[in-house]
Formats: sequence, C-alpha cells, structure tokens
Amino acid sequence: MVAKREKVASTGPGVKTWESSGGGGATEEILKALRYFRRSPLAIAGATIVTAWILVSIFAGQVAPYGPLQQDIVNRLQGPSATHLMGTDQLGRDVLSRIIYGGRVSLPIGFLVVALSVITGTVLGSIAGYFGGAVDTALMRITDMVMGFPAIILAMAIAAALGAGLDKSTLAIVIVWWPSYARIVRSLVLTVRENEYVTASRAVGCRQGRILLRTVLPNCMAPAIVMATMDIGNAILTFSGLSFLGLGAVPPTPEWGSMVASGILVFDQWWVSAFPGLAIMSVVMGFNFLGDGLRDALDPRLRRSI
Repeated sequence: MVAKREKVASTGPGVKTWESSGGGGATEEILKALRYFRRSPLAIAGATIVTAWILVSIFAGQVAPYGPLQQDIVNRLQGPSATHLMGTDQLGRDVLSRIIYGGRVSLPIGFLVVALSVITGTVLGSIAGYFGGAVDTALMRITDMVMGFPAIILAMAIAAALGAGLDKSTLAIVIVWWPSYARIVRSLVLTVRENEYVTASRAVGCRQGRILLRTVLPNCMAPAIVMATMDIGNAILTFSGLSFLGLGAVPPTPEWGSMVASGILVFDQWWVSAFPGLAIMSVVMGFNFLGDGLRDALDPRLRRSI
C-alpha cells in the first residue's frame, strides 16, 4: 500500500519528484547537472578556487612556511621577499602564513553561517508556505521585521550587543540572514503545493508531514542550494567586515578581516592589508562562480539554452 501511494504521488504533468524516481531518476538528474556544470569555464574556475582554499586550509600546518603567531620583531614590516613571500606585519609575523591559517577561521564560519541560515529559513518558510493562514502571517511578519533593517547594520548592532567573538558574530549573521531563505522557500512551496502530484498524495491519505518532507521540499531546494553556494562567499565577506570593525575574531587569531584592519595603521606598507584583501576577494569570486554554475546546471530551462 505504501508503494502504491508513492507511485500515485509521483504523477504529475511533466514533473517528477525525488520520491517518484526511486533513486534512478534522481541519479540521472544529478548526472545531467554535472555534465552541464562541466561545460561552464567560470563554474570550473570557481570550483577550483574553492577546492584549493579548502585544501590549503586543511593542510595549513604543512603548507604555511611559518607559524601564524611566530614573531620576528627584527624583521617587522619587511616587504615581499624570498624569505617572506608576502612580507611581514607589525610584529614580524609572516603574512602568507597568517592568510593560510586564516582560511581555517573564515571558511568554516562561512559554511556554518549558511548552513544554519538555510536550516532555519527552510523550516520556517516551508511551514509558512504549506500550512498558510495565521501561521504564515505570523512567520512572515517576523521575517519582514528582520528584513526591514539593512543586514550589515543589524549584524553590527547584534554583534556589538553580544560582544566580540567568533560564536557571537556567527550568531549575529545567522539572525539577519535566515529571512531571505524563508522567503524563497515559502514562495516555492506555495507554487509546488498546488501541483497535481501533491493533490494526489493528499487524496491517497499521505500525512501532511510526509507530503511536505518527501514531495514538496525536494522540488523547492535547487534555488536554495544555488543561493546558499553564493552566500558562503558573502558570509565570509560579512564576517570579515565584522572582524575589521573589531566585532569578530579576537587578536591574535589569524583572520582576514582583522588582518586588513591592522594594515590601516601602516598604510604605506601595502602588503599588510592588500594580500588578506585579495584572499577575501578570491574566495568570494570563487563561490559566486560556483553558484552561477550550479544555477545553470540545476535549471532545466537554462540547460536547453546552453
């Protein structure tokens, strides 16, 4: 009886759910997406940049020529050279080594912020869109209230109230970012819940929770995945901004935003802030290119135009 319900629930004009494909259809769609993804040079470049930064951060201890906190006051503020490829800062610490170790801070924060935002926004947005009524109204008014403030300003205010620290700045960014995911998931759920295969699932007696989790949400997640991929870079940029203002990582933690801030005091020694800034730019561009490639690969309409 369960198998019959799943078969009926999967029928719809030109639309297949993950539940109906029984694994084979899902695998075929994934293979198609990968083929189209490989055709995009920018997507490949983005994936390469992101993969390189992840590997460098994981193996920072083997890649970095010096320790991130190792000081050499005699050679402070030395320009790029064969000994220090990106120069040294005010305390004689190797800038390249601190950038490499900084990836261990910035990248996990970016992934964590987006993961928590996606989970929170997806749960609240799907509940609001599927059940509607007073639940939808209440959740969307809360969402509107949060989105009524500029994201970076609200994040700064929350981080300032909570105090400096990695955990507090992460929480501040999550609080201001989940509403965008709630909005997009809600709008998709409102569309998908009216399809015939959802109506068929209700007709054969499937529980509301099962319909939402197994039939509706899988058909709404592609835009959220693309948005999340792009937002990882933006999360790193926002976190670096908070650290630049002294609201994120606490010195002497090697973090890109705080490294840029330290370079303001010695602006004529350009390498102190320029190279961490380039690291931030490369990561943000990498995730943006990767997100664009995923968008093209996951959207059947864009596939046909390639």
